[in-house]
Amino acid sequence: MFLSRESVRLNPMTLDTTLLVIGDRTISLFEIVMAAAALGLLLMLLAVILSWRAGRGRSSEREDTARHTAELEYRLAELSGALTGFASQSQGQATQLQQMLDQRLDAVGQRVGVGLSEQGEKTAQSLNTLAERLAVIDAAQRNITTLSTEMVSLKDILANKQTRGAFGQGRMEAIIKDGLHVRAFEFQAGLSNGTRPDCLISLPDSKLKLVIDAKFPLESHSAWRHADDDGTRKLAESKLRGDIARHVKDISEKYLLPGETHETGIMFVPSESIYADLQEYFDDVVQKAHRARVIIASPNVLMLLVQTLQTIVKDVAMRDQAHVIKQEVSRLLEDVGRLQERTQDLRRHFDMANSDLEKLGISADRITKRAGKIEAMDMEDDKPKLEAPQRPRLISGT
Repeated sequence: MFLSRESVRLNPMTLDTTLLVIGDRTISLFEIVMAAAALGLLLMLLAVILSWRAGRGRSSEREDTARHTAELEYRLAELSGALTGFASQSQGQATQLQQMLDQRLDAVGQRVGVGLSEQGEKTAQSLNTLAERLAVIDAAQRNITTLSTEMVSLKDILANKQTRGAFGQGRMEAIIKDGLHVRAFEFQAGLSNGTRPDCLISLPDSKLKLVIDAKFPLESHSAWRHADDDGTRKLAESKLRGDIARHVKDISEKYLLPGETHETGIMFVPSESIYADLQEYFDDVVQKAHRARVIIASPNVLMLLVQTLQTIVKDVAMRDQAHVIKQEVSRLLEDVGRLQERTQDLRRHFDMANSDLEKLGISADRITKRAGKIEAMDMEDDKPKLEAPQRPRLISGT
């Protein structure tokens, strides 16, 4: 629906005047005035209703306000009474709480005092224990200091070639002295070719001597062990192989003398770690030494060798005393035979004594039986009658 200029025409203002033509619908001025009056009446009615509702609402609000005020005053009175009761109750509870707190504080004070006393005793005991342990630690510290000093001394010993040789010699001599008889070994004894090995051990039931040499190239091993790079390590390894090979050759040529020493010699290594290095990294050198009839021995291996020699010496001593043992056994058998004969003689004596005892028993039984018979006789008088002596008769002669 729309309005156009042709459809809207302006005419002189009368109640029947058509003001608008909308489509087929014509709207007059009267209709518009009536519509405006109806609208105004409606607005006035709406204003009256709204003002009435506003007044009624204000009256209701005043009543509600009065009612709420009364309720609030009542609530305030109740709250005041409750607050007063709560204040008195709180005061009583505060007093009771203060008493309870005082009692609890006294109990806690006592417990704290007892706990502090016990803790003081435990602390004293702990301090005493700590003092004892500190004393032990001080002693251990002194031992460590002494040990470090000894280690420094050992390092100084191993730094010198002569002292290193003396160190190996000392360890070897200690093992030999602890395991063998003093007549079974000699230190620095001379051979027929003028050489002097570190130790010669007498073998049982043989004139040959077992040679032990305690000189080992420790400086070469130390240089190989402490090498920083591969090049230095290879050079040190080569030098160590050469030194061991020369040492094995010297032992084989100088100390292994036919008819005087045993065909196998021993090269003593004064450390188990060095021996382990040789077995792990220089196995070819060890095998060459075996082929040259030289055995590389650590302290443990040397102790095992000494124990084996002890067993061999005992076996040889037993064999040497075998004939003496046989003679003693023969004499023992003779003594056993004599003991058997004397036992049989003693048994015969016992049999004869038993027979005599049986005879004595029979006689005693007979005597007992006769005594019983005598007691059983009836005697007429207690005293026996004496017969009158016969007079002698005279014989007349014829």
